[in-house]
Amino acid sequence: RAGIAMYGVSPDGNVSSQSLGIDPVMTLESEIIAFQDLQPGEACGYGSKFIAHRPTKLAVVACGYADGYPRKDNPHREVVVEGKRVPVIGNVSMDMLTIDVTDLPNVRLGSKVEIWGKNLPVNGVAKGFGTIGYELLCDVNQRVPRVLIK
Repeated sequence: RAGIAMYGVSPDGNVSSQSLGIDPVMTLESEIIAFQDLQPGEACGYGSKFIAHRPTKLAVVACGYADGYPRKDNPHREVVVEGKRVPVIGNVSMDMLTIDVTDLPNVRLGSKVEIWGKNLPVNGVAKGFGTIGYELLCDVNQRVPRVLIK
């Protein structure tokens, strides 16, 4: 499948892009726009899906299901902040998602968040949602700005 290979993504979710000698050329990223501290027993998100079991610093990321991030439940949802994988917590909303940055003391407003890309392969993200990487790539909404880097 040449179409997905042009994105630098393996057409087979069981074969890595690296083993095929191709590099991902699309990164979906956003940034942290707010923080909130939760105490044990406090909840966040629609339906109070996430309940803190420890003092938790959560960050709000400007990306939601209207941008193309799946709303489906997936207990293994992660993003990359400052080179480290952190969990997505709570329900994904239309314009935002929340992540647990408790263990990242230097994270700040404006910190970049990789939704998928070189550090978080889209096929791995897709697998957790029971789909394929090509679906996620195609579902990125037109409202998401595109930046061409030559």
